[in-house]
Amino acid sequence: MRELAATAGLAVFLLACGGGDDATTGGDGDGDGDGDGDVDIDVGCEVFPADNWWNQDVSQMPLHAMSDTYIDSIGRGATMHPDFGTEWDGAPIGIPFIAVPGDTPTVTVTFDYDDESDPGPYPIPDNAPIEAGSDAHIIVIDNDSCMLYELFAASRDGGDWTAGSGAIFDLSSNGLRPDRWTSADAAGLPIFPGLVRYSEVVEDGVIDHALRFTVSRSQSGYITPATHAAGSDDSSLPPMGLRLRMKASYDCSGYSQETQVVCTALKTYGMFVADNGSNWYLSGAPDPRWSDDNLGDIKDIPGDAFEVVDTGSITPW
Repeated sequence: MRELAATAGLAVFLLACGGGDDATTGGDGDGDGDGDGDVDIDVGCEVFPADNWWNQDVSQMPLHAMSDTYIDSIGRGATMHPDFGTEWDGAPIGIPFIAVPGDTPTVTVTFDYDDESDPGPYPIPDNAPIEAGSDAHIIVIDNDSCMLYELFAASRDGGDWTAGSGAIFDLSSNGLRPDRWTSADAAGLPIFPGLVRYSEVVEDGVIDHALRFTVSRSQSGYITPATHAAGSDDSSLPPMGLRLRMKASYDCSGYSQETQVVCTALKTYGMFVADNGSNWYLSGAPDPRWSDDNLGDIKDIPGDAFEVVDTGSITPW
């Protein structure tokens, strides 16, 4: 089985390769489709039912027996990093997405890991943004059918699309990937529901779902709703799907308003171990309106601010 090699925090600084003549690497983030890349990100669908794992309040859930061990392995003294923002060296920082209508033409995608990929077809428009860097994710939401389409390592040669893997999620369902299947992420999870998005943080002032982050090393096991592992036999390492939350006692009052919104979400909904990458890298979508200075306060949050909640048993790999 493969390990999805995330390059969080490094890959986003490089321009995506092989995206095709018309593919872009970012949007304007304002949902009106008239900015950089002419990309529409106005999502008109509920993102999974209210009782879905991503929408679950974990603030009162019991601590995991190995909470201290897992936090130590990720880095108690290390700090969090916002893996999203405006841009660096001409490339958007973060994982972009696009919302499309139901009549968007579909394309066939050839997968490297077709035995664990949904065959599609996928509604990928010419202006679909591709994540900068080797992960080259594409995320598309069909606003009419409320289906989520995600690709890993996507590229286009003329009219032919290829990707490492692909996954399709019904946003109205709690259905999971088949057991031991990956997605566009190492954990088999969807990516889009875990992104920090400008519209939520700045315009709404609230994030009402769990977030997504990466760790450099993980164990060979996973916890539902994850369905896939990408790690070693070291049981002191976090499994994919592990749920962390910020300690209720951690004081975020001195941080920027944007960071305080993120803190509240992390205390209420927590975050999932979703992929292997840099430790404590928090995923989000790029937007030219982000204040990178304000997001920089996230870099002051230490690993010790977090604890692990018990959301179920580990499925060994």
